[in-house]
Amino acid sequence: MSDAHTNDDHNHGIGHITPVSLLVGIFALLIFFTVLTVAVTYVDLGPANIWIALGVAVVKGALVGLYFMHLRYDSPFNGLILVTAFLFLAVFIGISLMDTGEYQRNIPPPPTVRPVTG
Repeated sequence: MSDAHTNDDHNHGIGHITPVSLLVGIFALLIFFTVLTVAVTYVDLGPANIWIALGVAVVKGALVGLYFMHLRYDSPFNGLILVTAFLFLAVFIGISLMDTGEYQRNIPPPPTVRPVTG
């Protein structure tokens, strides 16, 4: 049996060991960003509210993907693809939400329903 395919650099049976302190720190950041998201809803920033909420969601999604899904320790290209996908998703959702606001003023209010008296 040939050992041509064995390589010490690619040890597929052993995962990356993440220190508990790092995971607790990332968890604390996620809690902070959740509190920030809720706090921003109490401040009227106009159209910037949706962009701030989407930006915080991108950061939180990237933190979860990079640290809890261990993409941080995988190929850097995979982490870049993840963060880029989240950014594009936030931009597409933000533009869609801005566009729906333009059409809401053209929608007539629903008719009022009068109770039937007999």
